[in-house]
Amino acid sequence: MISNLTQAILLLTTHLKKNEENDVRPLTPTEWGRFAAWLKEQGLTPDRLLFALPAEVLKDWRDAKITVERIEALLDRGSALALAVEKWERSGLWIITRADADYPLKLKEKLGPLAPPVLFGCGNRNLINQRGVAVVGSRNVNDTDLRYSRELGAFLANCGFSVISGGARGVDEAAMAGALEIEGTAVGVLANGLLQASLSQKYREYLRQKSLALISPFNPEAGFDVGNAMQRNKYIYCLSDAAVAVHSGTKGGTWSGALENLKKKWAPLWVKRIDDPQAGNRLLVQKGARWLPEKVDEIQCEWFLNKEVQQDLFSFNAQKKERQTGEISSTKIYEGTKDKEKQIKESAENKSAIAKNIGDAEDSGKTLTLYDFFLTQLKKLCSGKARSIEEIANELELQKSQANVWIKKALADGVIKKLNKPARYYWNKDKQKSLPLD
Repeated sequence: MISNLTQAILLLTTHLKKNEENDVRPLTPTEWGRFAAWLKEQGLTPDRLLFALPAEVLKDWRDAKITVERIEALLDRGSALALAVEKWERSGLWIITRADADYPLKLKEKLGPLAPPVLFGCGNRNLINQRGVAVVGSRNVNDTDLRYSRELGAFLANCGFSVISGGARGVDEAAMAGALEIEGTAVGVLANGLLQASLSQKYREYLRQKSLALISPFNPEAGFDVGNAMQRNKYIYCLSDAAVAVHSGTKGGTWSGALENLKKKWAPLWVKRIDDPQAGNRLLVQKGARWLPEKVDEIQCEWFLNKEVQQDLFSFNAQKKERQTGEISSTKIYEGTKDKEKQIKESAENKSAIAKNIGDAEDSGKTLTLYDFFLTQLKKLCSGKARSIEEIANELELQKSQANVWIKKALADGVIKKLNKPARYYWNKDKQKSLPLD
């Protein structure tokens, strides 16, 4: 059952039928941002309009496009809303508005009042607030680019990222499939047909496993619309920490979306190095994108980390001043939960020890990797007690697919041992391995 606040926002901003050409037009994201800001200034919430005469509540409101009559007509769609919501919820869809705590923070931060007021979705709604890399590209690409997209999706999943894409045929589908097939996660931002996609056999098992989320800012039953498809592109970039364009033409959705992203600086953009004269990849590099190797196995996870994580976890030179005092401040890691950020606190003794060891590692010229950092945390976690993969992933705030990759490597290196039935892992005290942060 949706709240009164959600009802009011839906009534004011959402098309409730497939075809409403002759009906009153819902508020656009821009119009809604303007209207919502005014309501807030007046100390009002949108649901107040459901229980009072709009003309009285809005007596001081003045806007040439958002008239009181238009607001009243939109609010007078209660029956249509009830039927639509019942159908959507019966099909397993959920609804998030900008007023909800789990609305994607990245959309608010990057788009401000232009963030879509409503998101419809199905599957694991927690995924829309996790770290992700957008993978976009043309629908009609050759087998080489499709294979690259699938391999890239798997690589990103192994790095702990969700693959964020538009779910369209071609690069989008291949990248999402690459992540999902190895138990990674993906988020599909659809321009149309969310309800149909939620019932599709293609996605059913991944939705059930909670490894996939499909979302859309448009009516779940809406058909294809060029304007919606173009608008959807910005949401893909804004939900992401970085983006990759595998193959872009010099016109169409991939091209225009990439150009807008470069202009607005929503997410760092990488493009696959490609020789196709019909591709716009080289032009995108000239406009500010960066080349990505032709072989996926030459890519590094660290390239796609947002600046905050890079600085806090792996840019150890930035901590030299702190090391001189013998202390290191609490590390802040973006983790994509409701709180979006959390402070990881160490005791004073551990802080000094970590600072010293980081300094020693730097001074000796060692290169520290994500895996090195993982091992130091794993040693603390599994030295006194055997832990399951789920416990390790939860405690270290990793996606299960990424934890699996590093656990397999740690087993191969002999630094941990495995217990069976149920599977658990513990630190191998007999293996004297010197860790970079020990």
